[in-house]
Order: sequence, then structure tokens, then C-alpha cells
Amino acid sequence: MASGSGPVSALWTEINRCGQNGDFTRALKAVNKILHENKDDVTALRCKIVCLIQNGGFKEALNVINTHTKSLTSDMIGFEKAYCEYRLNRVENALKTIQGISEQTDKLKELYGQVLYRLERYEECRAVYKDLIRNSQDEYEEERKTNLSAVLAAQSTWENTAPEDLGLPESSYELCYNRACCLIGQGTLSEAMKKLQKAEELCRNSLAEDSDMTEEDVDAELAVIHSQMAYVMQLQGRSEEALQLYNQVIKLKPSDVGLLAVTANNIITINKDQNVFDSKKKVKLTNAEGVDHKLAKKQLQAIEINKALLAMYTNQADQCRKLSSNLQAQNPGNPRPVLIQVALLCREKQHHKAIELLQRFSDQHPESATGIKFTMAQLYLTQGHVTKGCDILKSIEEYKYKPGMISGLVTMYTHEEDIDSAIDVFSQAIQYYQREQTGSAAHLSLVREAANYKLKYGRKKEAIIDLEQLWKQNKKDVYTLAQLISAYSLVDQDKAKALSKHLPSPETMSFNLDVDELENSHGATYIRKKAAKVVGESQPKEQGPGDVKKKKKKKKGKLPKNYDPKSTPDPERWLPMRERSYYRGRKKGKKKEQVGRGTQGTTSGASAELDASKTASSPPTSPRPGSGTGTASNAVPPRQQKPAAPGAARKKAPQKKKKGGKGGW
Repeated sequence: MASGSGPVSALWTEINRCGQNGDFTRALKAVNKILHENKDDVTALRCKIVCLIQNGGFKEALNVINTHTKSLTSDMIGFEKAYCEYRLNRVENALKTIQGISEQTDKLKELYGQVLYRLERYEECRAVYKDLIRNSQDEYEEERKTNLSAVLAAQSTWENTAPEDLGLPESSYELCYNRACCLIGQGTLSEAMKKLQKAEELCRNSLAEDSDMTEEDVDAELAVIHSQMAYVMQLQGRSEEALQLYNQVIKLKPSDVGLLAVTANNIITINKDQNVFDSKKKVKLTNAEGVDHKLAKKQLQAIEINKALLAMYTNQADQCRKLSSNLQAQNPGNPRPVLIQVALLCREKQHHKAIELLQRFSDQHPESATGIKFTMAQLYLTQGHVTKGCDILKSIEEYKYKPGMISGLVTMYTHEEDIDSAIDVFSQAIQYYQREQTGSAAHLSLVREAANYKLKYGRKKEAIIDLEQLWKQNKKDVYTLAQLISAYSLVDQDKAKALSKHLPSPETMSFNLDVDELENSHGATYIRKKAAKVVGESQPKEQGPGDVKKKKKKKKGKLPKNYDPKSTPDPERWLPMRERSYYRGRKKGKKKEQVGRGTQGTTSGASAELDASKTASSPPTSPRPGSGTGTASNAVPPRQQKPAAPGAARKKAPQKKKKGGKGGW
């Protein structure tokens, strides 16, 4: 404390009393009076910096430190300077300040851990907190364990690493909440939900002890837990429940802008391309001041990507391009901004430009090219360029020999009737598995599929190689041996006969089957019916000497009317007319007889023959005695029509109306 007489001593007394009471505003006034008398008083300067920090004046405190660098060395005031820089979100500067301080106290290590956490250097941060917990014993141990559990949760969520089991307790709702975040990162959602429910219960019990806490204050404190519960529900596919819980958090209007931004972003992801008006309102919450310093980099990237997608769904093409271009500039190796631009080009029917953009990104960033190449292949396939799509898929090395990829390539090549390329895919895959996993289940399965494919498309000689390889692996495989013999029978019959000796004898291949049971099974096409027993019917008596057994008479088959037993039947009579050897087809050029041009539906040829004026003498309408072979016809001859005068209109004779009953006309 600076020495001085009367008034200065009184000022220092007042500063000490205000500091103990927490009245830093009055203490600051007293400090300024002392500095007015002596502006280089080091103790007064340090007191002023502390008062400014306690009142939230971090920028003013940092200005005081930077103004008096000669008086205030880094060892003397380094912690306060680093803390001001940390609170002003100048995290890199704070790290440099901490590293420049020679004496590393516990409070400086605490601040160092916070700075490393904000810089997302989680491995170093974990080491700092483990060292603090191991080497310090005070009332802040639970806070340090809470911070350590937050680091483990961040590693599990953002780095996809399995967290180290440090045996941290779950005595507080913060510790329990962080443990739930670890489980979410590991994908154990059901267990994470149980931990969140336990954290909610602990929080309610803890806040119930404070009589000053209202129900609204409790709900505001629980908002972060409820938002995380909704996130778990969303991951589980319970979107409606998640949306309801998210909206409850939004209505509370919590003071944490980071929580509001994340909740609003998750609502937008549920809405997708639906309920766009609600998404436009929610996206404003993600633009609040201070959000950039509250969230991790991956969270911020996800929010920006969703903004770009929302702009695309609302047909704001220029805004979508601007957002995706900014994202690509911030992280050139991230494929998502490029995929958004490609989707926008496809919506504009510019598929050629989309493929060029994908190809350019794939060449520049081969480490991120896998997803990009799949998208290129999909675009080629949608445009009907199957071969180009297959070429792109074959260039993806990490998936080139996966069973799913092989199956897809063979299917597409077969669709294009390119059997050689399909067999080449099989051959390359078999060579890979023979080199890397010889004799494995995947290898043998692939060889068998290749053999079946070659047999299906008539490549017997190539199939024989695969079948021999399979048979050598298992000499007892009768099915493969049968396939091999069948293939050799078309290529080398001597070899087929030699191999047939390895087939088991019929006796060894016989199975103990119940034929009756097999015929009566559900899969049988023919079921032998058994005679049903009639209740009360007596058993048939033995046949006596006088009983005669009746034989059923077989009915003779009906013969056609024009059947001639002397003539030889046509051996091709069962074939359709077009398939018979003597069929020559219909004669071309002969006009079909036109129906309806004559009298009442008769053909024109029939009308001319029946015209009495054109015949020399009409034939008798009844048969002469002895000239007919059957009964006389009782048909009424058609009515005659007089020829029309040249140029006159030809009228049709009126048709007779059909009367009711069984009668004719």
C-alpha cells in the first residue's frame, strides 16, 4: 500500500473497505483520486485494473495495462492482461501472454485451460486440468472436474474419439450433463437420454434449495438440458417430439445466445424444405451478436451450411452462391459447400457445369474426393451415361473392391450388355482378394458369383477356371463339382467323364425321405388324395363266390365330323398355322371384301350374283327331285334393289326392325 499522510491513508482505507463489501465502483473513485496525486503509483494502478475487471470494463483495464508497460511488468500484471484479452475474445493474444509469464500459478493454469478449450486444443487442455486436479486441493475441485468432463465431451463430439474413463463422479447436474454429451458422441443415445433425465432431476433438486429461484429461473436453467434432450430425440427419429421441445426452449428466450442459435438451427434442419416461413424467422436467431465466440467451429459451419440450403430452397440463388463461396473460402477442403453449388446448378438444369465443378474439386482435393466422385457418378447415371458413371466409380480406390461396389458395377455393365467389362470387374476383384484375403469367405463367395455369371452368359471356359478353384478349396462340395462337370461336358467331354468319377454313388446320396409326407407337404404340386372315411359306414365285406366285380366302362372319345379314318393326320396339326412348314402367309395385294356396301350387310360380290337383272335365268328356288343331298333350305332370299340412275344418290333399303320374342325378322 502506498504511503502517505491524512487524505491518502483515508482513501486507502475506503478502498480496502469497498473491496471487502464488493463495491468496486466506489473503490474505483478512490483509486482515481490517489492516481490523480501520483499517476505512477503501481499499487493504485493494479487496484484500478482489478476494479475495472470486476465492473466488466475489460477494454479500459487493458488500456491501462498497455499504457503503463514500464511500471507494470508481465510477471506483475500478466494474469490480469491475459484475462482481459480472453474476455474480449482475443484468445490468441491471451495464449501468447500466458506463455510469456515465467511463474505458472494455479489461477494462471486455470485460465490457460480455458484458453486452450476455446482454441479447441482439447488434448492439451485435458492435460492441464488433469495436472490441476492432481496437484491442488481446495474448494474448487468440483469445478475443475466439471471442466475436465466438458473437455472429454468435446473430444467425443467433435473429434470422434473414445473418451478416457477418468472415474469422474456424477454428483452435480453439470457433470451428469457432460457425461450425457460424451455418450451422444459415442452414439449410445438411449443411455444418453437417461443421463439427461438424471441431470434434470439433480438440477431441480439443487435449485429447489435456493428460495430466491422462481419457476421461470428454473426453466431457464434447464433450457440447455431440454435442448439436448430434443437433439437426442431428433437423432432417434422422433422429430415431432423434438420440434415441440425445441419450441419450448425458444419461447423461454434464454440469455445464452449460443443455446438459442443451436436450437434454432436444429429446428431448421427438421423443417427442411417445408415450413420455410418459420425457418426464415428462426435463422435470425443464428445471426445474434456473440454467437461466433460461443460455439465450436463445426457448429458454426453447420449453421452456415443450413443457411445456404435454406437460401436454395427459397430460390435465392445469388444468396446461396454467396454463402457457399464464403464457406469454401474459409475451409477449402470441405466438400459440402461444393455440393450445395452443384445442387443449385442441377436445379438450374446446368448439369455439365455441375460435373465440371465436381471434377475440379476432386483434382484439387483428392483426400476429400470420395463423396464428390459418388455425386459425379450419380449425375452421369441420371443423364444416361452409364459407362462414364462406372468409370468414375471404379476410380474410388477405397470402395473399389467392396462387395456392394462390385455388385453395382456388374449390374450396370450387364444393363449396357457389356459382359466383358462385367467379367473384368469380377477378375480384378478376385485378384485383389486372392492377394489380400486368400481363402476368406468374401473371396470364395466372389469366385462363386463370378462362375455363375460366366455360366449364365455362356463363358464356359472362363467359368471352368473359377469352378476348379472352388472345388480345390473344398473337394466335398458336390454342387460345385456338378457345375464343373456340366461346364466341361460342353468343352471337354473326356475331362467331364474323368471328373464324374468323383461324384458320390447313388447309395451314398440317397436320403431317408418319407415320400407320402413329401407329397402331402405344402410345397408339393400334386397331392395324392386319400379316401375319406364315412362315419358309421361298415367295413367292406369280403367278396363271396357269387359276387361279380363290376367294371367301369370307358367312354370312347368323340371324333370330328369330317374325320376320315383312311387319311393320314397332319403331324403339324398341333402347331399354330404360322409355325407350320407349309404356311406361306397371306397373299398381298388382294383387297379385303368390304362388308356393308351391298344390301343389308352382304358383300358387293354377293349383291352382283344375286341381282336377277344380270342373270340369264333365275335358278329354281327349290331343289329338283334327286338333285339335293340334304333337307331343303327355308331361308328367305334377300330383297332385290333396283339399280340407281346415273348421277342419282344411292339409298339404302330400310332395315327391318327386330320384333320381340323368339321370332326372326
